[in-house]
Parts: sequence; C-alpha cells; structure tokens
Amino acid sequence: MRDLLKTELHLHLEGAAPPAFIRAKAGQKGLDLSRIFDTSGGYVQSDFATFLRVYEAACTALVTPQDFYDLTRAVLEESAAHGVIYTEAFLSPDFCGGGDLDAWRDYLAAIETAAIEMEGEAGIVLRGCVTCIRHFGPEKARAVARCAQETAGRFVTGFGLAGDENVLQPRDFAYAFDAAREAGLGLTAHAGEWAGPDSVRAALRDLRVTRIGHGVRAIEDPGLVEELAERGAVLEVCPGSNLALGLYPSLAQHPIDRLRRAGVKVTVSTDDPPHFRTTMTREYEGLNQRLGWEEADFTEISQTGLRAAFCDPDTRAAIGKRLEAR
Repeated sequence: MRDLLKTELHLHLEGAAPPAFIRAKAGQKGLDLSRIFDTSGGYVQSDFATFLRVYEAACTALVTPQDFYDLTRAVLEESAAHGVIYTEAFLSPDFCGGGDLDAWRDYLAAIETAAIEMEGEAGIVLRGCVTCIRHFGPEKARAVARCAQETAGRFVTGFGLAGDENVLQPRDFAYAFDAAREAGLGLTAHAGEWAGPDSVRAALRDLRVTRIGHGVRAIEDPGLVEELAERGAVLEVCPGSNLALGLYPSLAQHPIDRLRRAGVKVTVSTDDPPHFRTTMTREYEGLNQRLGWEEADFTEISQTGLRAAFCDPDTRAAIGKRLEAR
C-alpha cells in the first residue's frame, strides 16, 4: 500500500504539521503549548470542537514565512514517504499574515519555494487551495478571497471553505466564491461532515463548487446521492478523520464504498493526518483490509483525484504518465 502512487486532494497544511515540529517551533518562541499534546506526544484528541481548539493553538507556533517554509518541507516529506506524487493543500491567509495581502505574498513565496524544492528532491507536486475559515465569518472570507484573486496562477489554483459547518450558511460566503471563480480558481467546500445532506445541497447550489470536502453524509439522502452521481461532483473523502472524530464507529459502517458503488466520484485523503493518527498508507490499508479494495480500485481512486485536481493541463498530463507507468 505504501508503494502505490497516490493523489491527495484534501490536506490542511497547518493540520498536517507533525507534533514534534510544532513543539520545536513553540519552544523556539517561548510558547507553552503543552496543553495540546497528550502523554504519548501526539495531539490531544476528543471531539470536533477540541480538534479546532488544538488546531488553532498549534498554529500560534507558526508565525513567520520561514516557519511555513519549514512546515511545507516537513509535510511534503511525509506525504512523499507514503507514495503521494500529487497533493493539494488548503492554505489559510488567516494564519499567514491575518489576511493582509502583502503579508500573504511573503508567506506564499516561502511555501512555494519549499514546494518547488521538494518537487525536485522527492518528486511530489504541490498546488495550493486558498481557504477561508467558516467560523471566522464572511468579512474575513472576503479578505481571503482577495488574497486568492491576487495570487492565482500555476501554484495557487483553488479556493475553499473549511471550519465549523454548524456556523453560518454556505450562501453567506457567496461573494468570496464569486470572486475566486472570476479569478479562474477551482472551487471546493467542506460540507456533509458535521452538517447533514442539506449542507451539501447548499454548497452545490449557493457556491457552485465542483468538489465537496468530506460530503459523506450525502448517503443519508438517496436523491442527493443520485444528483452527485449525475453531476459528476467529486467528494474528497477522509475516512480516518471521520473515524477519529466519531462520525462513524468503524470503517465497515463508513459510506465511502456505498457512495462509490452508487456512481459517486470519491477520492481518499488524510485531512489533518497527525491529529487523526493516519497516513495515506494507513488509509489504503484500511480500505484494503476492511472493504476489500484492491490495486485496481486504488488506481481508479488516484485517477479520479487527478481528473478532479485543480491544476494546469501540463501538470495533469505529467502526473498521469507517472500513474500509468506503474
């Protein structure tokens, strides 16, 4: 499973920071973040609200462009070790200069420099999906959308919405998504994880996205499942995340296989891997051992991810050749 070449579409850059990395950064800055680590040295795990608090506390150790350069290298090194050759990461200007455009350019330059280096060193390609945070509100989302508009290009290729699904409605972020669409960015939004099927419908209708982050609770509405299949909308499914946060009790009860069999396009990702004690290898192993997925299934999943990727045609073609060569 480790050696299979993989594509990943749903990865939060800050959420992928290894615990040891955050401890070291906190120590350099004299921050006491001991409360966010458990006795084993990993991140504290509990419910979704706790996860958000731990995530945002960890981000306080990431202050400078150099921090994000180091973070990008650390995250891509880990992803490449698990066979990922193309990945998209959610990048949050809120955590990179507070939404200020000039500061964002500095942080983005550091992230992109690290990405270019790791592409040469480890063969992994990164593209950025600028992401607003739902529970930070629509006004901050407008500032984030401006950051996305002004830096859209070969590296910044997507725009998304993350955060607490139970705060506000997708339509409240329509202005930000319209701005991102005008800039030619691919669009995705978290929905159908903590909120139900109606949140998926709202994201499709009000934000006009082509991909849905998670989206697994669509399974509760057969009509929506049929609509997703007909639209060709892609779900960025993160099974390990869903299990760790208690959305489903076991992989056997997770709907990824039922959605796929119903004709919905699904991909597999890790979300915030160290928070959920997962890797792409573990995701694949679980699907193989619990749901009987085999190499042909994983090849199809990676190809689905590549077709749905927010990247230029030349990048898509180059990654496609590497997938076909295996």
